[in-house]
Amino acid sequence: MQNLCRQEQQSTIGRFAPSPTGPLHTGSLVAAVGSWLMAKGGGGTWLLRIDDLDRPRCRQQFEDDILRTLERFGLVWDGAVSRQSANTEQYTAAFEQLQQLGVVYPCGCSRAEIARIATAPHPGEEVVYPGTCRNGLPPGQKPRSWRLRTTGVTVVFDDLRHGRITTDLATSGDFVVKRAEGIFAYQLAVVVDDRLSGVNQVVRGDDLLESTPRQVLLHQLLGWRLPQYCHLPLVTGPGGGKLSKRDNTVSLADGRVAGREAQLLVKALDFLGVRVPAELQGADCCKLLAWAATAFRPELLPWHVAPESLTICLRPCD
Repeated sequence: MQNLCRQEQQSTIGRFAPSPTGPLHTGSLVAAVGSWLMAKGGGGTWLLRIDDLDRPRCRQQFEDDILRTLERFGLVWDGAVSRQSANTEQYTAAFEQLQQLGVVYPCGCSRAEIARIATAPHPGEEVVYPGTCRNGLPPGQKPRSWRLRTTGVTVVFDDLRHGRITTDLATSGDFVVKRAEGIFAYQLAVVVDDRLSGVNQVVRGDDLLESTPRQVLLHQLLGWRLPQYCHLPLVTGPGGGKLSKRDNTVSLADGRVAGREAQLLVKALDFLGVRVPAELQGADCCKLLAWAATAFRPELLPWHVAPESLTICLRPCD
């Protein structure tokens, strides 16, 4: 399935969508700054959505801290804050549309059962669903989730940093769009959320690049226009390892960050390819962002980067 056409010229509406399951970390800061620059650099709108789909793990204290932290970095959003928890009715409508199209089916498999049946993946790779319930639930099984069929589906889309991406979705298996307890899965929810807010530009980290073909497919099945995608390089730990969120928070409650927001913002901008001139090194966050919005261009985003340069130090690096 292919649907790749450049959108007509229109006002940019970008967004940042953190989950209130913990404080922001340096990777979140880079994603927030990158999405803000992409939207504001084009004279557009930057929205803030709280992705609170995982209700048991979400905490009001984290949401409050996220909002205060963004404000301290000068990352002020346009309009009111939206929340996934307010969109259940719209998720239901989209799911029912998928049912009418005949592209979803009930699945009775548990994660443990799938892990036992599926071919063992390489370390760090997702377990591919083997299609056990694709042609009907086994006798005695009750549905645990609803999955979307991906057999024979090829998705093509453009990414501003990666270029054209072609994905055979069958290689990643049929994916969950709704769980048995009635909770809608991230893949469907985020597509509906962006549609509701009119988002036409999605800027986020490379860790979500593998999810994008699934979301592109959902946009196509639901008859919705694709947003423009841009996946940013990831902030990693020393040596290129996985970033420790606990040790790299940018929360205001973290004494390492308070009063050093502008210094850390300069590092985030540098990471995104925007070199702050010497005369602005002592400026506050609002002045830095105002300048960066005029200086940033997508082609400045780094591509081949040494792992050590992906680390934004919370301690003075000089």
